[in-house]
Order: sequence, then structure tokens, then C-alpha cells
Amino acid sequence: MQPTRTWSFTGTSGRIHAEAWDVEGRPTRYVAVLCHGYGEHIGRYGHVAGALVNAGAEVYGLDHTGHGRSSGERVLITDFEDVVADLHIVIRHAARENPGIPLVLIGHSMGGMIAARYAQVHGSELSALVLSGPVLGRWRAAEQLVAAEQIPDEPLDPATLSRDEQVGLDYAADPLVWHGPFKRATVQAILDTLEQIDAGGALGTLPTLWVHGAEDALVPVADSRLGIEGLGAANLTEQVLPGARHEVFNETNRGEVLALVTTFIDEALDGAG
Repeated sequence: MQPTRTWSFTGTSGRIHAEAWDVEGRPTRYVAVLCHGYGEHIGRYGHVAGALVNAGAEVYGLDHTGHGRSSGERVLITDFEDVVADLHIVIRHAARENPGIPLVLIGHSMGGMIAARYAQVHGSELSALVLSGPVLGRWRAAEQLVAAEQIPDEPLDPATLSRDEQVGLDYAADPLVWHGPFKRATVQAILDTLEQIDAGGALGTLPTLWVHGAEDALVPVADSRLGIEGLGAANLTEQVLPGARHEVFNETNRGEVLALVTTFIDEALDGAG
């Protein structure tokens, strides 16, 4: 699904690209804000936005600094508090355009880490939180990269993303995806943010969905579970999907996964009502 609108704004480190997908012909049930992962961009989430729009959501998203169509050195992030601040600008914009409408934040992978941190800082603004394959707790791959004398010049293996081979082929051919090595400063900033989240306080009763592929080789379930437990989410729903790899929204059963998300959101909003 193509976005209805695109725009840019001045973020903490330069121009940030943002997009929106509008509900047409019926009232907006809720606002959903999408937060993408490392090295990718919000353009890969059109089908996710489509499922949410069909469920009655007005959908917003952005390319993080150094990603996609946003400015900045590619994939360089030295402080994720700045990324949280950019996300806050988009969420305030969405709230102004949809006053009084419940707001849901959905983050994948590194975006799940950003979304969790956002919920710690601005949780009172949210009606629900969805974390997909989130980098939380401990990320051993990042620890190994920081400890290495030289970070290997190796791109991410697209086969780890999904059992659907076309997903990997599209990822490898996408010019807006970063296909180079990790940058040490970004990896260190991720580790620093994991420590901040561990010390950042509980989410309390915020309805939270954690969905993760059981065969996720990039962000293993066991490591993320440590972070999920540390978030202190008293109203947590867990879905570990058998056979699924890292990008559960792009898996062979993506329709079922997205239905899990929209059903969770509906139930969370109905419970709050």
C-alpha cells in the first residue's frame, strides 16, 4: 500500500522523512505509528500499514536519521534518545491531526527497542504497544561487534529475515536498505540504550504485545525475553511463532501475524473503554 502523504521535518540531526496512510470513508478507530528496524526504512511497511488501515487506523511512520530518505550518514546513530525525540515529533503531529483518538506504537527489531524506550518516557500518550522481534535485554551480536578489533565488512544475510525467499531478494535489491557493515558507534549506542531501558522503569498496565519468531537468528528470543521481563509490563501478551524468522510481518503467514496485531489492538482498546 502506498502512503497517502509524505513530508519532512527538522529532527535532532537533520531532515527526517515521514509518511502517513489515511483512513478514507469511515471514522478513525485509532492512530498507529510504525517504527522500523536497523538499516531499513518505513517504505518496507506498506503492507503493515494496509492491514492497519483496513482495521480503521490512521497510520504514520518515519525513516530514522541515517536511514531511508532521511538525512545523515548512513546507519550512524550515536544517541537513541535523539531518535526517540524524532519519533515524538511524529507522534505529536499525529495527535494534532487526530485529537482524542487512541494512539498505538508498533516497533520492529531496533525499532522495538526505540518503541520500548519511548513507552518508558512517554507511556502516558499510548493506548497500546506492539514489539516485533525487539532488540531488548541482551544482544550478543552487538557485544561481539563492539569487542572486535575490526567490524567485519559483511552485510546482513537476507535469508535470516523470512522463510519467504522473495522477502530476502527484495531486501537485497532495495537501494534504500543499507547493505554495508555495522558502524561501531551505532552498535555501542544500541548497547547503551539497552542499559538505559533496563534502568528506565516499568511500563505498568500499558497493554503490550510481544511477538517474536521462534527461529529468529538475528535477535534470539531468549535474549529479548530478558528485556521484556525487565520492562515490567503488567498487561503483557506474548506470541512466539513456531518456525518464524526475524521479520514476522514478512513471514509466510504474515496475514495471520498481522491479524494477531490488529486483534490485540482492538481488544486493548475495548478493554480501555
